[in-house]
Formats: sequence, C-alpha cells, structure tokens
Amino acid sequence: MNRWWPVRGLAVSLALLVTSCTTQAGGGPDGAGARPQSPLPGSSRPADRLPVGVSFDQSVRRLADGSPVRVGVLTVAQGADADVEAGHGGAVATTATVRELARRAGAAAAVNGTYFDTDSPLYKGDPLGLYVSRGALLSESVGERTTLVLPGQGLRPYITELRSSTSVTSSDGASAVVDGTDRTPGRILGCGGVGGDRLASTGAKTVAPLPGQVCVDPDEIVDFPAQWGVATPAAGPGSVEVRLDARSVVTGVQSPSGGRVPPAGRTLVGTGTGAAWLRRHATPGRTLTVASRLTDAEGRQVDLAHASLLGAGPALVRSGRAWINTTANGVSAAAARTRSPRTVAGIRPDGTLLLVVLDGRRPGVSEGASLAEAAAILLSLGAEDAMNLDGGGSSTMVVLDRVRNSPTDHGRTADARQRKVSNAIVVVPRRDR
Repeated sequence: MNRWWPVRGLAVSLALLVTSCTTQAGGGPDGAGARPQSPLPGSSRPADRLPVGVSFDQSVRRLADGSPVRVGVLTVAQGADADVEAGHGGAVATTATVRELARRAGAAAAVNGTYFDTDSPLYKGDPLGLYVSRGALLSESVGERTTLVLPGQGLRPYITELRSSTSVTSSDGASAVVDGTDRTPGRILGCGGVGGDRLASTGAKTVAPLPGQVCVDPDEIVDFPAQWGVATPAAGPGSVEVRLDARSVVTGVQSPSGGRVPPAGRTLVGTGTGAAWLRRHATPGRTLTVASRLTDAEGRQVDLAHASLLGAGPALVRSGRAWINTTANGVSAAAARTRSPRTVAGIRPDGTLLLVVLDGRRPGVSEGASLAEAAAILLSLGAEDAMNLDGGGSSTMVVLDRVRNSPTDHGRTADARQRKVSNAIVVVPRRDR
C-alpha cells in the first residue's frame, strides 16, 4: 500500500470484548492454508516447527459495537531461539509475496513490512521511508516517521521516531549531501526530502513531508547499494552514474545513467548540480565514501550494525497508553477511523515482540480495525509500545510455510490472495544452537 494521507490528530478511548477461541498453528483461515512446498531457487527450506520462545495463535474478538475481527498473533520472546530481521527479495526494487520472502530467509514465520511505491512504473518494491536490513541503509527516511528497530541478536526491540542523513566524501576532500537511497532521482514520493523539493503539481517549494504527494528535485545525488539488484534508473540527458567497487574506489563513470550496480559495490547517480559534483570529484581511481547516520528526536545516534529498521507508522501505543501520532506520520482522521486489515507490531515490557495481523473487509466475519481499535487490541495483548505497519491488501501472516490470515486481494485461496510486497519481518530459527 502506498497511500500517505494528509494529517490530523487522534484521541483514543475504546473498550474491547474478547470472544471465540484460539486456533493453533496447525491450520489456516477457512481451510486455505497450503502444504509446505520445495523452496524457491536461492532460498532456504522453510522451518518445520516454531523455535523455542516463538508461538502463534488466532482468535476472534468483538469490537465495542459487536463487530468481529480475526486476530493472528505471533509472539517472539526476547530470549527465543530465533532472529527477527527485515528481509526482501533478490532485489530491493522488486516485490514478492510474504510466503516467498519467508522461504528465501528460511523463516519459521513472517509478516509484511513497510509501505512501498506501487505507483512506480519500474521499481514497485521501492520502500517508502526508512528501511534498513542487516545494517545496510536501503531507503532513506521521510521526516521522522515511526520506526520499528530490531537491533540484532539478544538485544531488545523498540519503537521510536527516526531521521536518516547520508553524505558522500571524495578522497580529494570534497563532500556532498546524498539526497536519497534506492529510488528514482528527482522523484520524491511523499516529499520531505533534504532540500530543493518542489510539489510536482504546483511547483511550490516544500521541506515538509506531504504523504500522497509527489515532489521533484532536479539537483540530486542518489545512492544505489548492491542490494538494489536491478539496473539503475535512466535519469535523462546530463545525468551521471559513478560505479564503486567493494573498497569504494571509482571504477567507472558514465553519462547518462542506467547501468548495473557492481556486486558488493554501489553506484551513485547525479542530476543537475549533483551530476556536476560527481564529474568534478568522482574521477576513476579516487575513493568515494558514503556514510549514513540515524538520529532520534533527541538527536541521539542509532547504531546501524546488524540492525533491521522498518519505518511505517503511526505509533499506536507508547509507554502503556494509546498514543497515535497521526500528524507526524501523515494519516488523516478519516483514514484513522476506517476499519481496514492491519499489520501491527508491539513490544511488551519484558521485550517480547508481538507481530499481529487483523483481518478485514469480510463483513460479518472479520471487519478489520480502526487505528484506535488496533491500539486497544495491542494494549489487551500486553503491549507497552506498538505501531502500525503496511496494511490493507498487503496484510499477510505466514507461519510454517502457510498463509494464516485471509488477505484481501483476488483469489480463491488465502495463498492466491497474497499481494506482492516490498519486504517482510522474518522470524528465522537460530542455526547456532
């Protein structure tokens, strides 16, 4: 889903009634779970049991007005025999189903992750907002959207608001701002870039995030790490593309852009003044060092090493109370009130991670939830902090190679109704135990 709406605040006061019973991990919704199959090329064989410390159940709850909502909950204790991380397909620029992403990672379970650019004609997997996988920044932040931080083995996950910044420094001493990572140069969906953005519709200058709007900037440098995985965008006449090897040494310069990213290396694509900077300072044999920083609202730096970060939002729960920061995350009051399928993440006081999918768009069976109702559900599950991830037709939960919820795209089975998404949160059994 790629809708980021205009902004308004939201206050929450809801009660929930819990009904029905739990469904254990052996079955899928309406009998739609599929049998485990052979792994895809380049993937690992799916796990055949949940690791110690990981559990899954489903229940049907009644919202305050009596409407049903089917709730799938994947619980990962902090000391579980599993690693939780962000995973994408063979290329950041492409999409895959959550089941395919789980198989690729050899995961015991997975849910969908960030928003992504479904309107892009060529690169539908492009994450919208902050995305970090295994310590590599693969998409820049937009403003200070709410982010799920998975710091790595043995460390407590947490939820906060983060901003990224990236620069490039030549071995001749010159430095420049890197405007974006893994996106089409000059096209900023959701706006909120580092400077020079103008609304495509009116030409008005803007520095604020404007969810749902497209901004343009003719003067950019965009970074494409090897994980991009496909040819870089053709940014038009006058654009420049610089190829770097694994040691950050410039191995080639071409104009216009539109080439393959070197394995274990990266490319930088420049337009306008960005292209001019690259022509001056990125000659073959020189070194270009790309460095990124993540900071929270208080300016504290976040360690990227081994971490996975997924920006989405809004927040739903903060410090044990419903707290929905719609303004910071670009969600309108109307969108917040709408009952939709949702994928949400929560964290209990003991560090247990909750990955929750709320089915929706099934009248009389599972109506979905508003943001306020989702917050109330997470509070009832013991979450101290919680946030919204991508939802709607993207909401998917896979456990032991079966789709356990009921995705809403067209298809006769839950497996067939999966939407191809940009990335997923995968729960991978720890192999060193």
